[in-house]
Amino acid sequence: MKIIKYISEYIGVLVLLVACVALFVPASFAWIDAWYINPMLGVIMFGMGLTLSPSDFRIVLSRPKDILIGCLAQFTVMPLLAWVLAWVFALPKELALGVILVGCCPGGTASNVITYLAKGDLALSVGMTATSTLLAPILTPLLVWLMAGTMVEVDTIGMLLSIVYVVIAPIVVGLLCQRFLPRITASLVPYLPAFSSVVIAIVVGIIVAHNADRLLVGGLLVIVVVMIHNVLGLTTGFLIGRALHLPKHKSVAISIEVGMQNSGLASSLATLHFAAFPLATIPGAIFSVWHNISGALVARMYAKSSPN
Repeated sequence: MKIIKYISEYIGVLVLLVACVALFVPASFAWIDAWYINPMLGVIMFGMGLTLSPSDFRIVLSRPKDILIGCLAQFTVMPLLAWVLAWVFALPKELALGVILVGCCPGGTASNVITYLAKGDLALSVGMTATSTLLAPILTPLLVWLMAGTMVEVDTIGMLLSIVYVVIAPIVVGLLCQRFLPRITASLVPYLPAFSSVVIAIVVGIIVAHNADRLLVGGLLVIVVVMIHNVLGLTTGFLIGRALHLPKHKSVAISIEVGMQNSGLASSLATLHFAAFPLATIPGAIFSVWHNISGALVARMYAKSSPN
């Protein structure tokens, strides 16, 4: 079980190593077709469904104020930051689209692990992830259309269906398995964080390997933008919580939930719906690497300053 714990805790290191290998030795992952990204994301979301319980959904009803604050921050702060950064740095259309896609996606699947390590409000984090994920089929296409509709044609219905297939359906299947196969589910749950971490790393490897040439030639600017986007999201999320006089452990959960996006979904949507703009997949790939590193760093920072 120690290796399971290490993989979960050091997901940032794992993702960084895989990304470096994929970048400098693309053949290591390029043999895996990009088509497999969607099924892999589905597997991750299926695992999320296995770990959710009725109590995770009850928190939405028992603590609506906290969930509302978190989700409003999730779907306003990151999309607006993405749009502003794309304008300030005068990003080319393809990269701007990719950054906006990242900003408009729901919270990342690793945020719950990072919140736990940061000694934040884990129940709030899980409730926010579940809620933002369920809202994503409607809000993500709508926000992308609002933010990027003047740059490119946005197929909102197609994006909605993609998110339902890749995200919502696997979660529902996971919930059904938990309901009707409880013993099997209970035996799998302890391994899911590590399994999800490995799958996330492989997804990052595939995306980076298929875009290695573009990343090596013009990746520095978008790396800077992605890092700023993530750090501002983490910071703004925490400040919103404190400005509303929420306890620190709740502010930590909102910080991490806002700053860590489902960037794999962003790259998947870019691949499926914006194939004419191949560079749009790059911000999602970079965000997938960076937010796991920054997440691990802020988790240590928050945990050290926690009174517990």
